[in-house]
Amino acid sequence: MNTRYRWSTGVREALLGLVTLLFLAPIYFLVVSSLKTTAQTVSDPWGLPLTPTWANFERAWEAGGQLGGASLSGALVNSLVVTVVSLVLIVVLGSTAGYAIARNTSRWSNRVFTFFLVGITLPIQIVVIPLYQFLTSVGIDGIVGLVLFYAAVLLPFTVFLYATFMRALPPDYEEAALTEGAGTITIFVRVVLPLMGPVTGTVLVLNAINIWNDFFTPLVFLGGSKAETLPVVIYGFVGQYAADWGLIFAGMLIAILPVLALYLVLQRYVIRGFSGA
Repeated sequence: MNTRYRWSTGVREALLGLVTLLFLAPIYFLVVSSLKTTAQTVSDPWGLPLTPTWANFERAWEAGGQLGGASLSGALVNSLVVTVVSLVLIVVLGSTAGYAIARNTSRWSNRVFTFFLVGITLPIQIVVIPLYQFLTSVGIDGIVGLVLFYAAVLLPFTVFLYATFMRALPPDYEEAALTEGAGTITIFVRVVLPLMGPVTGTVLVLNAINIWNDFFTPLVFLGGSKAETLPVVIYGFVGQYAADWGLIFAGMLIAILPVLALYLVLQRYVIRGFSGA
C-alpha cells in the first residue's frame, strides 16, 4: 500500500481547512461581538474582547416586551412550545402516513404519495396569509394556529422522508411479528418505530431548524402579542437598539444555542436518514 503523502493530499486538506474557516468565521464573529461593548465592536470587529462582558446577555434576557410583545426570555419559552408541539404532531402524522404509503402497493397509495410530493413544491410563503385568514375565521389563532400551520405545511416533506425510508427496508420483521399474532398498532409501535430511528432523527433536526428560525409566519400569527417567538423579538432589537450591537449579538447567540445543541446531538441521524442506513 502506497502511504506517501502526496501534494494533492495537501491541497485537499488546505481547501478543507479554508472551507472550515469560512463556516466558522460567522460563529466566531457572533461570539466575540456578544462579549464586547458597542465601541469595541465598531473599532475592532474581528478582534477579541479586551475585557469580556456578560452584561450583554443579562440585558438581552430581559429586553423586549415592546408594544405588548414578549421579552426574550418569554420568547424562548414560546419558541420551545411551538417547536416541540409541532414536532410531535409532525412525527406522529408523518410516520403513520409514510408507513401506510410504503407498505400499501395499491394505486391509491401511489396517488396519495404523489399528492404529498406536490405539496413539497409549494412555497410556504404563498399559503401563509390564506391559512391565517382561514384559521382566524374559525376561531383558531395564536400559538395553536401557528402549530397547526407548521404541522400542515411541513407534513409533505416529512411523509416523503418516512415513505422513502420504509420502502428501502424489507418487511421481514413486520411479517415475523404478524406471524406471532401481533396487531397492526403493536407492530407499528414496537417494530416499525424503532426501525424508523434514523429517519426520525432527520425529521426532527430539519423541521426543528425550519420552525425555530422561521420569522415571517410567527410575525403574521403572533406579531405584537406576548406569544412572539425568538426571531420576531430579535427583529425588534434591531429596530429599537440599532446601535447596541452587544445586546443584539447576545440575543442572537441565545436564540441559536438550543437548535445548535439539538443538531449536535442528532447530527449522525441526518445522513443515516437520507441514506436509508
